[in-house]
Amino acid sequence: MKTIGIIGGMSWESSKVYYDIINQKTKELLGGGHSCPSILYSVDFAEIEKLQHENNWKELDHRMAQAAVNLEKAGADLIVLATNTMHLCSEAICSSISIPFLHIAEATGKEMIKQDIRKAALLGTKFTMERDFYKRVLMDQFGIEVVVPDEKDRQSVHDIIYGELVQGVVRDASREKYTAIISKLEHAGAEGVILGCTEIPLLISDSDVEIPVFDTTRIHAEQAVEMALDKK
Repeated sequence: MKTIGIIGGMSWESSKVYYDIINQKTKELLGGGHSCPSILYSVDFAEIEKLQHENNWKELDHRMAQAAVNLEKAGADLIVLATNTMHLCSEAICSSISIPFLHIAEATGKEMIKQDIRKAALLGTKFTMERDFYKRVLMDQFGIEVVVPDEKDRQSVHDIIYGELVQGVVRDASREKYTAIISKLEHAGAEGVILGCTEIPLLISDSDVEIPVFDTTRIHAEQAVEMALDKK
């Protein structure tokens, strides 16, 4: 089995979920006492968050690329970035390494096509919802149309992520806000909802909404294991 390199810490609340899922999936596929060879490079999220809100993506590109290089030097055979928003830096990462990089939107798109989803709601940080780096992958590679909340609801989704979920705080009132927003998007034609921030699955699951939920954390981590095992 190949060694998975994980760029984590954004936040560590979701990074630990990645580690759990990767090893659970490995045990499921290989049985016995098997676990996944992996290397974690974890950053200080406070610094990353500050740079995000300063719109300093040049420095973030540099930091993510350097993290990927460090993982490759340490022996990783493939890399996953354990966050949705920071895939804004995916081009910088890919241009800096010679090993495969599994893009979270590509992993999600593959799973959505299996369920014949052609129009999906996207929840995430404002960076993810408002920029095209995620939506473009889904449309160009899979023909999936993406709808996002209105400006007020985007702000609510964003504030709950940074003010609560990255701190490990899960509130029923926030769950109710999210489900109401998802309901609006369902009425706008969304056939499924992408939990496009790796912390959102801490708050929302299949049982909370009427349409299919795509947990990008689980999808990404499980496909990384399949990739490490060369399973198609």
